[in-house]
Amino acid sequence: MHNWTCRVVEEIGIGEVDFLTLQPGNKLIWKVKYDIIAVAVVIVVLKILFLLNDDYEWQLSNYVEERNRNNQEGCPVFDIRKWYMVVKKAMDVEQKKLEEERVRYLFRSKHPLFHLSQKKCVVLKKRQMVTVLQKQFRSLSGTVEHTEKKKPSSFQLHWTEEDPERPCFHGHSLDGILQQEDHTRTIQDTDYWLCTAKLCKKKRCGHLAHYKESDFPHTYQFVLSLFSFILRVPASLIHEEVCALEHRLFHSEVRKRPRIRRDKKAASRKDHRLEQQCEDLHAVSDTAHAVNLVLPVNTTESRGLD
Repeated sequence: MHNWTCRVVEEIGIGEVDFLTLQPGNKLIWKVKYDIIAVAVVIVVLKILFLLNDDYEWQLSNYVEERNRNNQEGCPVFDIRKWYMVVKKAMDVEQKKLEEERVRYLFRSKHPLFHLSQKKCVVLKKRQMVTVLQKQFRSLSGTVEHTEKKKPSSFQLHWTEEDPERPCFHGHSLDGILQQEDHTRTIQDTDYWLCTAKLCKKKRCGHLAHYKESDFPHTYQFVLSLFSFILRVPASLIHEEVCALEHRLFHSEVRKRPRIRRDKKAASRKDHRLEQQCEDLHAVSDTAHAVNLVLPVNTTESRGLD
């Protein structure tokens, strides 16, 4: 997994010093979102290896599960279904704890409000006395103290190898997922689906891509929600970065699609013009045939009158 992540970083070019260095003097340089970029790279690698389309990863998991059952010796192969079940259960527990902490959290302003500067000392003194009295009453009554707001941390979902309910996946191999070709390891399925075929203009709508859960596979939604929970950021922000990295990685393939569409549009326009010309020719021929049928009658009648 680490080797594939390094390969994607090198291919996209986001590991360069110029890309990761922030230059405050240059307003054209965008702010580097290091944590979101790192998470987006991991998601792109997961899509390359497991596709995350609610079909291929589960078929691959069935094969890996049977292989691990038959091969008890050596390093086990990574099973994405088992990883999903373990991490999903752990994330549900942590989300429940977070919701309980939010309920117990006392929302108050860090700086007290006062209308006159002369009353600042009085307000601060009262605030301090109230805080001290609340702590004393909590210690006497034995109630749970209000938790402070915690900062995001990536060490929320961690456990030891001795825990039977939460097995450790460190050291699992990708032998059943990759295949050996000419001293290089490649993936078995070369297909890849893009989150969006075309990026939006950020100046126009404020986002490079839009995220709607019903439009994407469930496995992809779970991976987004996992990293969204760890970083405490909206899932749409991570999805937008994933779309941007995909277009940098598959730039040549993405550029071919508009040309194909234009060729199809040009061909359809040409066919439409040919059909229109044929219809015009048929209409002219029908008119001429009708005129030819009418003219001889008039001539004979005029000769008879003469």
